[in-house]
Amino acid sequence: MKLYSLCLLIIMFYNIVSSVLSPNMRRRTDITLFNVNIIAYFFYLFNNFYSFFVRQGVNIFCISQRRKSGRERVSAMLKTNGVKIKGVGRYAPEIVATNDDYAKIVETNDEWITQRTGIKTRHISNGEPTYYLGAMAAKEAIANAGISAEEIGLILASTCTPDYYTPSTACLVQRELGVSGCPAIDINCACSGFVYAVDMAKRYLAEGDIKYVLVVAAEELSKFVDYTDRSTCILFGDAAAAVVLEKEEDTLFASYTAADGMGAPYLAARALLTTNPFRQTESEFDMNMPEPNKHFLLQDGKEVYKFATKALPKAVEEACKKADISPEELDAIIPHQANIRIIETAAKHLKVPMDKMVLNISDYGNTSSASIPGAFYDGVNSGRIKRGDKVCFVGFGGGLTYGAVVIEY
Repeated sequence: MKLYSLCLLIIMFYNIVSSVLSPNMRRRTDITLFNVNIIAYFFYLFNNFYSFFVRQGVNIFCISQRRKSGRERVSAMLKTNGVKIKGVGRYAPEIVATNDDYAKIVETNDEWITQRTGIKTRHISNGEPTYYLGAMAAKEAIANAGISAEEIGLILASTCTPDYYTPSTACLVQRELGVSGCPAIDINCACSGFVYAVDMAKRYLAEGDIKYVLVVAAEELSKFVDYTDRSTCILFGDAAAAVVLEKEEDTLFASYTAADGMGAPYLAARALLTTNPFRQTESEFDMNMPEPNKHFLLQDGKEVYKFATKALPKAVEEACKKADISPEELDAIIPHQANIRIIETAAKHLKVPMDKMVLNISDYGNTSSASIPGAFYDGVNSGRIKRGDKVCFVGFGGGLTYGAVVIEY
C-alpha cells in the first residue's frame, strides 16, 4: 500500500504541472500519466498479492508450529502422569467345559461354535463365588509386584456378576486379602469394566497420596447364563485377573472411555423386581428393556456385533490419537475376547495384522471384564509382551460401554 500511495502522489504532482503547461506538453504529460497509472496499478496488485499469500503462509506456518508444540506438550504431560503395571495375576476355576460338553445340553456342535466364535473351551465355577476368584487373582498380582497387601492404597473391582448387592465385591476381596483401611470400590461397566478401572486408577494415582492401586476384574458369568439358550450359553466362562498399578513418570499413558445408553436393551440381565406390601399396581413399569426369563442374560447378537465392530476400532484410534501414536506403532492390542470375528473385523479397520492382537478366546471364552487382563496375563507370561512394549487395552460391553487405554508396559 505504501508503493501505491507513492504512485498516487506522483500522479497528483503531474496533474498540477500539466495544468500550467502547453497543450502539446499536456498531451505528453497525459501519456506519461497513463503509464504511471499502469505502473501504480501493477504495484497495487503485487502488494496485495504479497500481503495475502505471503502473510497467510507465515500465519499458517506459525499456527502449524503452535499446534505441533501443543502436541508435544500433551505428549509430555501424558508421559509425566502415566502409570506402570507392577504386577499381574489370574485365576480360573478347575472345571473346563468343551464345545462337545455343550453339544450334550443344547443343539450345537464343536464346528458350529468354533467357526462362529473362535471358542473351544471355557472354565466354569464349581461354586467358587466371584469375590473368591478375584481375591485369588489379586494375591498372585500382589506377589508378582513384590509388595504386601498392606501397601495397597485403593482396590477397584470390576464385575457385573457380584455375589451381593452389598457389600461390594471390592470389600469382599479386601477381606480375603486380610487388610483394611484403604477405599474399596466396585465398577460395573460389563466387559469394558477393566478399561474403565485402569482409567480411574490412573486418576487416583495422579493425586499423589496413593502409591499402589489394585485393579481386580472378576466374573462368574455362569450365574446368569441360561443353559437352554444355545446362542448365549456357549459364549461365556468364569475367571478373574488382576493388576497392581503404580504412578510412573516419563511413561506412555492415554485413555478414552465412552458409552451409548441408547443401546442398553441389546445386552441386559434383570435385577430384582419391585415387590413390597404397599405396591398398588400389578403391571410392571415400562422401562423399554427386554424382559428376560428370571435373571438370565439376554443378548441381541446382531446389534451387539454391529456396535462392537465400530466401537472397538474407534476406541483404539481415539486413545492412540491422545497418545500421539498410530495403531500401527502399538506392539500389542489386547481386545475384549468376545468373538473372533469381531476382532478380525476390527483389525482390518485398523489396518493392523492379526498377530498384533493378543488372544486367548479359544481357551477361556468370553469372561466379560476379566477377559482383557486375562489375555494380558497370558501375553506377559508367554513372553509375547515385554517391558517397554506399547500396549492397548480395548473393551466394549453392556451399557453399551466401550473404551481403550494405551500404556507402556
